[in-house]
Amino acid sequence: MKYRRLTQQQLEELQPEFVNFLATQSITGEEWKNLKEEKPMVAEDEVDVFSDLIWEGVLTKVNYLENVSGQHMHLFHCAKKEMKLISVKVMNPDIDLTTKIGFDWFKKNWQSDFVEYLTASKAYVEENLDKFKLIEQGAVITKGDLYKWFESMIEVK
Repeated sequence: MKYRRLTQQQLEELQPEFVNFLATQSITGEEWKNLKEEKPMVAEDEVDVFSDLIWEGVLTKVNYLENVSGQHMHLFHCAKKEMKLISVKVMNPDIDLTTKIGFDWFKKNWQSDFVEYLTASKAYVEENLDKFKLIEQGAVITKGDLYKWFESMIEVK
């Protein structure tokens, strides 16, 4: 398995797609029921293959990721050949960027001495796997509004 198995909730939400996937494997509903009961390992392998296909499709479309914690924001732009990062560090221990109050403080004070920025870029080792690792570490897929705003405010090379 390249990524990770989808959660039960994700599988339930993707039930029509999973049924289509099974159909492409020439597995009927009745055969799937029997497979789960008689050969659970084979059934799990099918779920793993389906999970990887779904992840691959999702990750291929990801252009921006964000990972925000109390004092840090890591904003990623997933470009063609590399991933670009804008890293923001708030050095005011009373501020928590994950709260509305903390983020409102940041919007007013983003140019103050209490905020540091770092930009970087890194070539992909394996593009979709690199994105997946960031998601597993807490990053979320976004439309990139915050990254684009920062990019327009600070010089990103």
